[in-house]
Amino acid sequence: MRGTRRTRLCLAGVMAASTLIATPAARAAERTDGHLTDLVNPFIGSQNEGNTFPGAAVPFGMVQLSPDTGHMTGYDYTQNRIRGFSLVHLSGVGCQIGGDLPVLPTTGDVTQTDYTKYAAGFSHQDETASPGYYRVGLSSGIRAELTATERTGVQRYTFPATRKANVLLNAAQSLHKAVSTGVEILDDHTVRSEITGHGFCRDTGPYTVYTITRFSRPFTAYGTWDGQSVSPGSRRGHGGAYVRFDTSKDRTVEATTALSYVDARGAAGNLAAEGGRSFDTVRERAREEWEKRLAGVHVRGGTRTLRRTFYSSLYRSFLAPNIGGDTDGRYFGWDRRTHHADGYTYYQNWSLWDTYRTQAQLLALLAPREARDMARSVVAIDEDGGWLPKWGYGPVETNVMSGDPVTPFLTTAYQSGLLKGFEERAYRALKKNADGVPPAANPGIGREANAEYLAHGFAPYVEKRPLAKMGDSDYHHGASVTLEYALADAMLAQMARGLGHDADAARYAARAQSYRNIFDPATGFFRARDASGAFTGSADPARGTGFHEGTAWQYQWLVPQDVPGMVKLIGGERAANDRLDSFFAYDRLLDDPAKAAREAWVHGDAYAYYNADKYNPMNEPDLIAPYTYLATGQPWKTTDVVHAALTLFTDGPTGMTGNDDLGTMSAWNVLSSIGLFPIQPGYGTWGLSTPVFDRVDLTLDRRYWPSGGLTIAAPGTSAADRYIQSVRTDGHALGRTYVTNGALRSMRSLAFTVGSRPSEWGTSPEAAQPVLR
Repeated sequence: MRGTRRTRLCLAGVMAASTLIATPAARAAERTDGHLTDLVNPFIGSQNEGNTFPGAAVPFGMVQLSPDTGHMTGYDYTQNRIRGFSLVHLSGVGCQIGGDLPVLPTTGDVTQTDYTKYAAGFSHQDETASPGYYRVGLSSGIRAELTATERTGVQRYTFPATRKANVLLNAAQSLHKAVSTGVEILDDHTVRSEITGHGFCRDTGPYTVYTITRFSRPFTAYGTWDGQSVSPGSRRGHGGAYVRFDTSKDRTVEATTALSYVDARGAAGNLAAEGGRSFDTVRERAREEWEKRLAGVHVRGGTRTLRRTFYSSLYRSFLAPNIGGDTDGRYFGWDRRTHHADGYTYYQNWSLWDTYRTQAQLLALLAPREARDMARSVVAIDEDGGWLPKWGYGPVETNVMSGDPVTPFLTTAYQSGLLKGFEERAYRALKKNADGVPPAANPGIGREANAEYLAHGFAPYVEKRPLAKMGDSDYHHGASVTLEYALADAMLAQMARGLGHDADAARYAARAQSYRNIFDPATGFFRARDASGAFTGSADPARGTGFHEGTAWQYQWLVPQDVPGMVKLIGGERAANDRLDSFFAYDRLLDDPAKAAREAWVHGDAYAYYNADKYNPMNEPDLIAPYTYLATGQPWKTTDVVHAALTLFTDGPTGMTGNDDLGTMSAWNVLSSIGLFPIQPGYGTWGLSTPVFDRVDLTLDRRYWPSGGLTIAAPGTSAADRYIQSVRTDGHALGRTYVTNGALRSMRSLAFTVGSRPSEWGTSPEAAQPVLR
């Protein structure tokens, strides 16, 4: 039966070569790349709501010093005026946040205090960026350059010859909503600020950032402003401050700004520890840090454009989460108190609904020491503030998105060996989260619909239920929330079993089957149920009732714990494959992969989530979907779909598909490009598809991955020769469509033989991914 279904597909191997993968001639002609940082384009995703930023940062740094042009997350490539260079940005988020302390150099008298009015024009022709560095020529004749350390942003301004060269530090304006602000001139080199704000999608609790800026030479004049009133010579103000230099001879001014979420002492300590170095020294060190980070993955083959796209995605995968603690180990906890991280670095900014699907696994593989500290930080949030986070910004909960994303995030860490020494602490926090809801006094909502889910096996859809706390409500997305809770229960069951909590494991495993409770036999799709248990909303699975940022079509495949069970509900393997083919517009895809990806899949802008029956590669619920074919006996179709989706990633400003969401989409690109993808997020099962590179060498940390490295080889891979004929691990034949963390720990080589036609590889029932019981 499977062979007959493949007959038509054999013709696909002769399709015209895509630019995605190099032809043999192009491969032979390629030159050796120099520095890997030269392959990174930080402008990718800065147009069409990718929401990335092009400015300076180091891996996981607290500071992201970048220009703000007026877009809600900072930078929009279509704009041509810069309001300032501010300290804090989140890569690829879909809501307004950050932009603290925008700084802008100007000349002449200071008469405007609104950065929309004093913003400076610029041209992309005089703008460049690379990892850890940004430069732009402003229409005022000033050249601005930015670089960064972990907790500081370093600026260099080259002014025209003038006695009125100013630097404006605007405390009152940012991307978020300011509650209170203050600035103070401390001496003729130093300015301090304190900024309290809130926001992100909806109002959150307030948070405060403290900054201190040290200039490379004394300023000749200064002043502050409140509102529109400028006060020359004033040392204190609420709106902002300006400092002035005489650049008639020495035209260059450098400044280092340190950041802390704890207090002014923390900012000063961070400045003392990381400041005091020249701009060029900091820039070179930032470049070295990025070079070392990117060198963990070395690829061979592919066009230079493909490598640029790949390494730019790898770069964005390492931008977050962000260091949240100071150099002395102190951090500001979710209980509004100062704590000390003993023996680890404290991190913050948790886009968990997004990152649990791709980035968490990539960091566990390529940055396990940092990923371990990130997991410890999430556990610390529970121990400090009383509950695990859902979507955390800085030291506050936003409750953005739904379901239970923190469970697969932490169980990913557990399955990767990152929780050693505090497994039981993490498990206690996860068990509390899985079995209850936060108290009313806690700002988090956790599993908000847990009472109904535990009692009846599903989260009800209650459209008009008032928000109990800020953020989103699980009741507004009952259908998708049920699927997310069930997925989380499946992953927690595996952790419970591994720790010897067998009764808990059985209970969570049973709950993981709750996805069945929202399957409507009348429609053949998952469907929302109301509080009485009746199916509700449109019977059309392309409508979005009860699904968060998606439809029943797109959420159909979010049952990674039990794909065979889900397939059986649909009507069996043939029915599932027919539905998958329709979902991916498979016939159109074979004719023209790139065109199908852009015309059949992309439904509109990055926020067009609803009213569609096709794959949405721009949003998180569908990230695993292409890999479903690995469990339905047609693994070659996974490669077809994945390679078509990869064409959506390009090396220009519009080259991001959807919001990057703190590295989520970038990590999808990286993992799918190397042919190794986490198909059971939270457990440690990696699905296989054809890599787009001839060879990928991963350097791995022996503490967590004893092999120390993994070579993934697919010699001759191309648009024409993209079908897996066989797979070998360390020389041994592998018939399964997946490998596990356990195998990866000792594996040194993963070798693909590819050809122009689909083969029998991976088509047996035994080849599919394991069912989690």
